Amino acid sequence: MRFRQVHLDFHTSEAIPGIGQAFSKSQFQSMLRSGHVDSVTVFSKCHHGWAYHPSDANEIHPGLSFDLLGEMIEAAHEIGVNTPVYLSAGLDEKLARRHPEWLIRDAEDRTRWVKDFMTPGYHEFCLNTPYLDILLAQIHEAVSRYEADGIFLDIVGVRKCRCQYCVAALRAAGREPRDEAAVIALGEQTYLNYARRVRETIDAVKPGLPVYHNNGHQQRGRRDLVQVNSHLELESLPTGGWGYDHFPLSARYAQTLGMEFLGMTGKFHTSWGEFGGYKHPNALRFEAALSLAHGAQCSIGDQLHPSGWMDEATYALIGAAYSEVEAKEEWCSGVTSVADIAVLSLEAAREACPGGQARRGERNLADAGAVRILTEGHYLYDIVDTFSDFTAYKVLVLPDEVPVWPELADAIGSFTAGGGKVLATGRSGLNPAGDAFALNLGISWLGANPYRPSYFKPHFTPGALLPASYVMYGEGQLVELLEGQSLGHLENPYFNRDVFTFCSHQHTPGAQEDNGPGMVESSSGIYIAWDVFSEYADAGHLILKEMVLHALSRLLPLPSLRTTLPARGITTLQYQQAEQRYVHHLLYAAPALKGRIEVIEDIVPLRDISVSLRLPSSDPVHRVYLAPSMTELPFTVSSGGGITYTIPYLENHQMAVIELV
Repeated sequence: MRFRQVHLDFHTSEAIPGIGQAFSKSQFQSMLRSGHVDSVTVFSKCHHGWAYHPSDANEIHPGLSFDLLGEMIEAAHEIGVNTPVYLSAGLDEKLARRHPEWLIRDAEDRTRWVKDFMTPGYHEFCLNTPYLDILLAQIHEAVSRYEADGIFLDIVGVRKCRCQYCVAALRAAGREPRDEAAVIALGEQTYLNYARRVRETIDAVKPGLPVYHNNGHQQRGRRDLVQVNSHLELESLPTGGWGYDHFPLSARYAQTLGMEFLGMTGKFHTSWGEFGGYKHPNALRFEAALSLAHGAQCSIGDQLHPSGWMDEATYALIGAAYSEVEAKEEWCSGVTSVADIAVLSLEAAREACPGGQARRGERNLADAGAVRILTEGHYLYDIVDTFSDFTAYKVLVLPDEVPVWPELADAIGSFTAGGGKVLATGRSGLNPAGDAFALNLGISWLGANPYRPSYFKPHFTPGALLPASYVMYGEGQLVELLEGQSLGHLENPYFNRDVFTFCSHQHTPGAQEDNGPGMVESSSGIYIAWDVFSEYADAGHLILKEMVLHALSRLLPLPSLRTTLPARGITTLQYQQAEQRYVHHLLYAAPALKGRIEVIEDIVPLRDISVSLRLPSSDPVHRVYLAPSMTELPFTVSSGGGITYTIPYLENHQMAVIELV
């Protein structure tokens, strides 16, 4: 794996002539050097279905008269740049019009991506059809004829399909094509069979060649689907609809899997397929640094003009980010995450819960809300699934709707018996039937609150706010205190808003009566009776964050890290075992919403950020310095073994390196 990759899209219509006519080896190399690129993904086959090289397994683009792929690989290798090779696996528009019977179909016989053939766009293939053999032959040809440094296969994953091949397969197996579960099971079987045959095809020629199957999202909790890849490429273009919260959520899970991974953003103002769109250099600087801070390498998406001429403005833009990455790589390789808190992903919990697969794909803001609150609170955290070792952490967060079945209850029981603490919110902790708590949280469940919204009256001062009755828009739970203490109570409104009973513009005020505990601390942890994480992701009401931060201050009184970094700042701690050192990352930028696009332009420098660290290692600290500048940082050691230091200046990204004796 390399740190500075460009994903060079080249989806080019057959209606465009003169493909690659302006390609120049020297100009191609010059742009890669200008961009400080060490790996470039080049195209064997695009979404339109054409090959960009002479082919027996496919057809060369009708506007291309030479081996563009071969010349790109030769040019890149000559200057030490790797060349993973791209093939569009799920899309092949040329072939889609010749064999529409091989396309994915829904129950109404509509196609996927675009629903018909009178709408401009692509149509996705079913890999349970003869198309798979054609695709495998194309992969074999690319691997056999070219010095590929890896294979990138796009638009693949578990799909629901009711094409005639899938219907026939289901019926032959005695399954019902109208049964959604049977269709999903066949989709998983189809995908895993495809991945196995791809691996066999490649290994027959070049055993162990890296392969990545891109589905745009790594499903948390499905390690079997993740592990068909040799590494991960986390597609997360902030301006393309993902937003700036998406990558930390994906990365904090990916790093726990022990696989190499990279963060894929784009140079575009919006997203893939945009010609003439450029984001501010500061945005790419921040996005590349965000990958490094989360233990990832970097990939930036570009799109080659049909002429084959590399865009100078693009590689100046990429170079602004990658020149900084190049200087930092020494402190970013071979790292593992240091974290106090594990967030059990709601997505992963639904996947693992017996019968929970029926909720796969349902709306889930809880995971994103947990990431946002913990990031703003500057806690060190990982996103985990049910295969993870909870005992490696001090606090386990169950966000909003995590069901607890017997095996999970046992794992959490072992965690708390060893001194770990749980933070559960909303319906989390209830059994899969949703009618009783499966965990000992010091409470019993009485039912969902029929009043909505309701109010929370804290028995503590919530951060910058004062004690008051705070509106809770989401569903609340009614609980009875069995042991422990209430940290705040629930208040109901006079009545729900109705045609005959309504008050004011939005909702009815609270009746200012104590209607039972709304936040409870017991020996095993803290329970909050509302879906605070989902609500925070949706609307960002400050009280929701303050409730969680107060809970964590009690559950984790001595966190590994404290800092005066502003709330929008990001901080992580990585450990380089080979070098026996910790690397503390700090980032700061403030994305602004411009229309529908979240953008970064200005990066405001910060000064004199104080940091306190309690390292898991008992080895004494030898030195602290900034990298890559190598500026020594004075530090003090506390009586408890922690260290404190001050970051004198932060512009976008700073790394403090803590070397042990």
